[in-house]
Amino acid sequence: MVVDDHPMWREAVARDLAEAGYEVVATAGEGRKAVRIAAAARPQVAVVDLQLPDISGVQVTRSLLAADPSVRVLVLSASGEQADVLEAVKAGATGYLLKSAAREDFLDAVERTSRGDAVFTPGLAGLVLGEYRRLAAAPVPEPDAPRLTERETEILRLVAKGLTYKQIAERLVLSHRTVQNHVQNTLGKLQLHNRVELVRYAIEKGLDD
Repeated sequence: MVVDDHPMWREAVARDLAEAGYEVVATAGEGRKAVRIAAAARPQVAVVDLQLPDISGVQVTRSLLAADPSVRVLVLSASGEQADVLEAVKAGATGYLLKSAAREDFLDAVERTSRGDAVFTPGLAGLVLGEYRRLAAAPVPEPDAPRLTERETEILRLVAKGLTYKQIAERLVLSHRTVQNHVQNTLGKLQLHNRVELVRYAIEKGLDD
């Protein structure tokens, strides 16, 4: 699904994807419409602009993932501002690419995003890693420590090490969907919302060691 309020840009992105062999199940020029039609279109990957006329791309990302945690969101934006990048990642975006990227880089980013790989325009990855470390250093109130199963702890440890869900599935000889389900169960138990918070928790517990 392609979400962008500029018709020519939206059509060009959809055309590039179709020519590369992807099925474009929906396009939208407004955030609320995108969230509404995604329920029926069920995209595996959503390419989302940050600047939309009604709600922001960050809100769209958050809403899409709340409705379907398996969807991958690649933010495609003209902004390389630190605050925009971090807000998108905190909302659950898998990747963040600048609109100045070449067509080949964009298609490669979509392919990698579909696998669950974290994809960032060169230079932005350092921003996100720095935020991981900053969050890990911040104190977090901890009421009762939730009980994770051995498998959930094992997967959490691998997430903290930076492995993608696909890599975790291959290492543990599990299906990609099983790994996703374990991660979603862990997020629920820990009352966390996305992968950034999950990595933060894991680092605090020393699981990335």
